[in-house]
Amino acid sequence: MTAQPHWQAGSPDDHSLTVRDRRFNRSEKRERGVDPVAAAWFAALSASFPRGEAMFIDAVKAHRAGVPEKLAAEIRDFIRQEVNHSREHIAFNRAVEEAGYDLTNIDARVKSLVGDTQNAPPIVQLVITCALEHFTAIFAHQFLKAPHTLATAGIGDPQLWLWHAVEEIEHKAVGYDTWLHATRDWSAFKRWRMRSIIMVLVTFRFLRNRTTDAVELMAQDGITGWRAKWRLFAYLTGRPGILRKILPSWLGYFRPGFHPWDHDDSHLIAQWEDEYATIGPSPTVREGGPATT
Repeated sequence: MTAQPHWQAGSPDDHSLTVRDRRFNRSEKRERGVDPVAAAWFAALSASFPRGEAMFIDAVKAHRAGVPEKLAAEIRDFIRQEVNHSREHIAFNRAVEEAGYDLTNIDARVKSLVGDTQNAPPIVQLVITCALEHFTAIFAHQFLKAPHTLATAGIGDPQLWLWHAVEEIEHKAVGYDTWLHATRDWSAFKRWRMRSIIMVLVTFRFLRNRTTDAVELMAQDGITGWRAKWRLFAYLTGRPGILRKILPSWLGYFRPGFHPWDHDDSHLIAQWEDEYATIGPSPTVREGGPATT
């Protein structure tokens, strides 16, 4: 039996992606968040998603020629999932603005940062996508593991975030497997060095920009200065402390030989599907037809 090449994708053989085309809260008027700190953090995340996800799609599409058939199918479904996510977060961001928040400066910063990334070589864009997809997957894990932490997010149905989280876990290795294929002729050390350096840079920029955005939104609720920064720090590292909780998984990315499916958390997807089937969609959730790309 021939051994697998060291770059071979490591997703489970029976793993597949499901495109769940759902629409959330189209007619409900949103109010400002119950917790202005949580609302600011989630609004800051959402404000970055549409442009960021379009960048992920382009980065993966640029390297899909010649990939194995299974990965080619996963890339197609990854694109369809990301298109749906972008659509729903555009609607969420519109609701944030209707609730009285100004996202103009935040969107301009996101546009500039995405533009900087798109000026980089295609392989760099792909490894940046891998790093950011790892972030979204480990955030998603925490959302699904402790969905009660979404209760204070305010603006929007928590099911939007859980639906998004499910599909982020489901496609968490698509960008990475594409990267493994694109760099199949590289040495393991060269690949490890590049993805590790990029993750450090991406982490710095991600945390700096999302906290800057959140603090700006908190200022619109009258929370400013050191008080705003302290409350956000306490929210992210204390209680519920999502940054503290994702730290071990974030560190795992730097392990030589890492693969996103080293940690199989697909049971969280099954758990959400069982619960969703039991409670059904909320009155503000509409099931859609097939997604298009």
